[in-house]
Amino acid sequence: MQRLILPLPGNEEFAAQLAGLCGGELGAVETRRFPDGESYVRLHGDPRARAVDIVCTLARPDPGFLSLVFAADAARDLGAAEVNLVAPYLAYMRQDKRFQAGESVSSLAFARLVSSTFDRLLTVDPHLHRHPALSSLYSIPTATLHAAPLLAGWIAANVAAPLIVGPDEESEQWAGSIAARIDAPHVVLRKVRRGDRQVDIEAPDLARWRDRTPVLVDDIASSGRTLAAAAGKLTGMKRPQCVVVHALFAEDAWSQVSACFERVVSTDAVPHPSNRIGLAPLLADALLRGLRD
Repeated sequence: MQRLILPLPGNEEFAAQLAGLCGGELGAVETRRFPDGESYVRLHGDPRARAVDIVCTLARPDPGFLSLVFAADAARDLGAAEVNLVAPYLAYMRQDKRFQAGESVSSLAFARLVSSTFDRLLTVDPHLHRHPALSSLYSIPTATLHAAPLLAGWIAANVAAPLIVGPDEESEQWAGSIAARIDAPHVVLRKVRRGDRQVDIEAPDLARWRDRTPVLVDDIASSGRTLAAAAGKLTGMKRPQCVVVHALFAEDAWSQVSACFERVVSTDAVPHPSNRIGLAPLLADALLRGLRD
């Protein structure tokens, strides 16, 4: 029996691509607000005895999270064999420890909520820090996909003689993997964070790479401060380019970052004008394999 693909509002285009690639039926989730502000949710598509995949990228998750839970609960109550969350971007990975007394460890709290609602979770490059894998947070089976091969392919096809640049030490393995796939050199900068919105960047001597185009690669662009600061260290070289997986670009980050680069490109994990790299084939393959890595 066909899978039923149900997109939360704002995820329709991605879900349509996904359904087409994995041979699923594309349904719909109708949402609106009652006069008192409570959420109304209605599923369009029959979940009975089927695997139901609810598609919802979780950038800025708070306003729509209850609708997501209600949609999953409705699918289960209407007889779905399993209810999975397909979240190209997974939120609430930042607060993974209690830094100050009394703080909520929101990554754990969010994981408990999602685990109590869905049977499986499929996502792309979650922003892990102190946890080695999603399995240390989530009690349900998870499938973590990686966009690095797609980023490498885009760079190889669109940038002549690239120098892959990681903006901080955390990006060493990631930048190295992308560079190795396209036989390009790579360097990693050093980041010193002064607060939520201020970072300092230190760069090695880049003189030997002046004939190459620097391409900053990162998994997430949120405040944009790290990317902008890193671009400022690439002086005396060709104008840099930037490729990221998750284009959050909070507040004025897009205007700040786009001014620093010749071109900024992202995957469509989070809808944004910079989207150029499609993730639907990657996720469709995982669905066809039963949401297993």
